[in-house]
Amino acid sequence: MSAGADDGPAGFDATIHAPNRLRVCALLDTAGEAEFGLVQKQLGLSASVLSKHVTVLMDIGYVEQRKAVRDTRQRVWLRLTERGRAAYRGHLAALRAIVGPSDPAL
Repeated sequence: MSAGADDGPAGFDATIHAPNRLRVCALLDTAGEAEFGLVQKQLGLSASVLSKHVTVLMDIGYVEQRKAVRDTRQRVWLRLTERGRAAYRGHLAALRAIVGPSDPAL
C-alpha cells in the first residue's frame, strides 16, 4: 500500500485524491519536470496554496524539487519521484475500477 493509502480499493491514495494534489500529479506525470511558477499558472493556484500541496507530496516522497538559478533568479523545479509516479498511476487505476467501464451509449 502507498503512504497515502486509505480503506478504498487497492491503489486508492487519499493523499493524491485531494483535487489540487491530483492536478499537480497529473501535470508532473505528463511534463516530467516543471517550474513551480508554470505549475502555479497552469493550475490557477496561488503560490501559498500550491506550496502547501507540494509540501504534502514531498513529505511522503511523491514529489522532489530542484532549485536552480535562471535569468538571475532562483527557480524551483518539481518532478514526481518513481514512488510518486507509481502511486499516481495506481490511484488512477483505482478510480477507473470504482467508476467501471465507460458506456459508449451515454
